[in-house]
Amino acid sequence: MQDPNQRYARTYSESGLRRKLVRYARAAGEEVVEKVLWLFYAAQSPATPRWAKTAIYGALGYFIFPLDAIPDLAPLVGYTDDLGVLAAALTTVAFYINDDIKARTRVQMEKWFGPRTTETGTEVEQVRAP
Repeated sequence: MQDPNQRYARTYSESGLRRKLVRYARAAGEEVVEKVLWLFYAAQSPATPRWAKTAIYGALGYFIFPLDAIPDLAPLVGYTDDLGVLAAALTTVAFYINDDIKARTRVQMEKWFGPRTTETGTEVEQVRAP
């Protein structure tokens, strides 16, 4: 039986991810986009090991895959399955989501969504807390 991370990792491409974010960032919402960017920047980091990148590319591949468990265009619930997959990947690779990755994400989020009044990065902090 094939590892789902590897299957979805094959559907991942940086251009596919960018295309999905440009088209659907507002529909997906800030929480989903923030998690996508954390994972994207962590995958680019040389400090992130191969096993973690496999988990990341699997989650990002699932995010851009057009036929996932809950269609992304379904009103209100379309991105809930994506959020679950992204959160699971973040739990797995939380150690590699560092301050630089969070800062790069904040900059990109402000470009797309405008200045933020609150931080939504509690999930990674909770995972990393002793």
